[in-house]
Amino acid sequence: MPRPLPERGLRLALTGVLGRPKLFAALLGVGRALRGLLPPSLRRRIPPGMPATAGRAQPVPGPRAVRRVVLLEGCVQPGLAPGINAAAVRVLDRLGIAVQRLEAERCCGALGHHLGRTEHALGQVRANVDACVAALDAGAEAVVSTASACGLMVKDYGRLLAGDPRYAAHAARVSAATRDLSELDRARRPRTPRAARGSGPRVAWQAPCTLQHGQRLGAGVEALLTAAGFVLVPTREATLCCGSAGTYSILQPQLSGELQRRKVAALMGGDPQWIATANIGCLEHLRVASPVPVRHWIELVADALERAPA
Repeated sequence: MPRPLPERGLRLALTGVLGRPKLFAALLGVGRALRGLLPPSLRRRIPPGMPATAGRAQPVPGPRAVRRVVLLEGCVQPGLAPGINAAAVRVLDRLGIAVQRLEAERCCGALGHHLGRTEHALGQVRANVDACVAALDAGAEAVVSTASACGLMVKDYGRLLAGDPRYAAHAARVSAATRDLSELDRARRPRTPRAARGSGPRVAWQAPCTLQHGQRLGAGVEALLTAAGFVLVPTREATLCCGSAGTYSILQPQLSGELQRRKVAALMGGDPQWIATANIGCLEHLRVASPVPVRHWIELVADALERAPA
């Protein structure tokens, strides 16, 4: 059934704005400048600006970097929370892994794919496959995403393009090389000094649906947070969606809000000082309703490592 014109227009605007990092960042800047004039419901959705030092993740050619991975920066994350990819770069550098950016990176395609703009999404997928294959050919060992939703989409490229004779093999190669950040070098995960472990801030871990159900991961992040000295508090309803679900918080605000309130209550049961997550959509959705700060887990790990004595 065709949707009414207003609904089609909204979906077209979402794919046209959210999938273009520069346009999204520009509009976000306007929103921040006018934040005080906006109604409270909209004002809460616009996070405060980040320091200029937390900008785009840059390649790290330091002496410890003997390996290289591609880091997908995403569409909205560089504008909303640039510190996430910057923290990933710092932690990977401690593991001897340099980061490469893709100048030709496009939206992963999840947004258009979920909203029914299939051909538009597959065009983005093919562009990313071309860019990733070139990087893999040049020596990158993996394609990494700090956003679990993007990582899940890229891991699905092989299936999505399985019927494309030109791209099938390349897409399968990119999917096979894609890793969530928590999957990299678990045996060599950086640790804080033993004395600091178990005495750090209390953290409630929220595993996004795209991580625990889609990628079948989650425990790896918990182990990394524990190794970095954080105390994981018990939570309820660990498999419950937070209500973000891509554009769901915009297209279905009532149901999304109910899930949001229920999820925040479940996470706050252990009186945490922080909520940690692995996806920018979940982070921003929870941040609006959470009484404690919500951060990406890699930011917490990076901060703990930098505070620890050498």
